[in-house]
Amino acid sequence: MKFFVDTAEINDIKELNALGIVDGVTTNPSLIAKSGRDILEVTKEICSIVDGPVSAEVVALSADDMIAEGRKLAKIADNIAVKVPLTWDGLKACNVLTNEGHMVNVTLCFSANQALLAAKVGATFISPFIGRLDDLNLDGMELIADIRNMYDNYGYETQILAASIRSANHMSDCAAIGADVATAPPAVIKKMADHVLTEKGLEGFMKDVAKANIKIV
Repeated sequence: MKFFVDTAEINDIKELNALGIVDGVTTNPSLIAKSGRDILEVTKEICSIVDGPVSAEVVALSADDMIAEGRKLAKIADNIAVKVPLTWDGLKACNVLTNEGHMVNVTLCFSANQALLAAKVGATFISPFIGRLDDLNLDGMELIADIRNMYDNYGYETQILAASIRSANHMSDCAAIGADVATAPPAVIKKMADHVLTEKGLEGFMKDVAKANIKIV
């Protein structure tokens, strides 16, 4: 499973990318606003840091305006994935932009029917939102599993990009189900390394190190 980092904070992207675990980046208007920077400027910088897809989201609502914005965003760098919402107009925009050779990430997916439509119009990525479904006492992971089964049944090449991830367990669950990509905030990705037994074991090792005065360098 590929890891995308869901942020527009340059320092966080650089840190994780240096570790070799970043396969791409996802952004959205809320993350851009939080960074306090111009959308085109920060997106261009992100594209220069990572080699993989960088999702940059349109802010228009009509298909024609989404297409125009998507074309402009795609000019920023070769690794831009234009991000459009899963609306009827978003599907129209996806179809046009995909046929022009651009990567397209269809976002705000909350049902298997929506995911099926996105695949039919040629989306590169479909972004089901796990956490927001969980907030409504629905099973976000069940949606990932349904989409995986559907896409496998018919050989759709659209990649499942699990989004709205809020915990380390979400990451491992997505991997077990078969999501192609999971995008998560930097804090969630770092949390995957944590385990109470690791901490407890290390504490015991360090006590023995101090007791035996062990030194390596």
